Amino acid sequence: MKCPSFFLALLVVLLLLLSMLDLLSALLPLWQQPSDLAMKILWDLRIPKLLTAILAGASLSMAGVLMQTLFRNPLAGPYILGVSSGAGLGVAIITMIGGMGVSWLASRYSMAFAAILGALAVMSIVLIFARRVRNNITLLIIGMMIGSIAGAFISLIQNFANPDALKLFIVWTFGSVASVGWNEWWVMLAVVLVGVVGIIGLVKPLNGLLLGEDYARNLGIPVERVRRAIIGVTCLLSGGITAFCGPIAFIGVAVPHLSRGLMRTSDHRIVVPVAALIGANMLVVCDIVCSLFTYPLPISTMSALLAAPVVIYIILRK
Repeated sequence: MKCPSFFLALLVVLLLLLSMLDLLSALLPLWQQPSDLAMKILWDLRIPKLLTAILAGASLSMAGVLMQTLFRNPLAGPYILGVSSGAGLGVAIITMIGGMGVSWLASRYSMAFAAILGALAVMSIVLIFARRVRNNITLLIIGMMIGSIAGAFISLIQNFANPDALKLFIVWTFGSVASVGWNEWWVMLAVVLVGVVGIIGLVKPLNGLLLGEDYARNLGIPVERVRRAIIGVTCLLSGGITAFCGPIAFIGVAVPHLSRGLMRTSDHRIVVPVAALIGANMLVVCDIVCSLFTYPLPISTMSALLAAPVVIYIILRK
């Protein structure tokens, strides 16, 4: 049983239309009644939010493609190696200290910096193991265990945190694209562009890995070095997005399957850009739906509600 291409194409068109409607709704107040206030709302709030959703959705989707190819696992995602847990540990530490009286440490910038450090720490540990472990399944288990250890420390920190600090951390775990301003967005863009350059250089080795590591070695592909590069690029993309937006669920797991099903190919020259397009639009749609409620829903909740059925379909099919 294969996913119908017509249905997937219709879904992508719908995502594109909703994204365009969101942009038009942002521009409409300015067109109806041009003013300094309308321009400020548009430029400082609506446009950064839209561009952040585009960057986050595209980055997580591309990272998901890399992980599913590397581990040959249809349920692998950008957070499977514990990067999200490392970023969460960094934020948990900084928010607990902020809750103890050093309030500037719990600012938006310091939380993003702490998340980046936490993600980099986990990435460094995983890369060290990647040099010593040749089996991908073993590396996958190690990454999951590192994430579990980070999660255990997060629980320990939460146990001693005061309610205000705990609330601040929990709000971060909900995920959001609304708290990113222009300064943070440019940093995110730089990180994503570095990751995209890395993916471009990995396209041919990734296509070789589709046929298995032994075949890739016969083609002259340095599998161990490519594996470390894939892990580095994935951690860069997912860690950079998580630092500023918090963890966003399921987009990186579901979108690669939508891309492959729509294009009926596993060629990364096609799958990666299509996944980036679908992921960007899907996260924009999630943000639109979240904004429809009186009290906006966390974007990670909505992304799980939209993408989890895709994962269930994949499990049932395979």
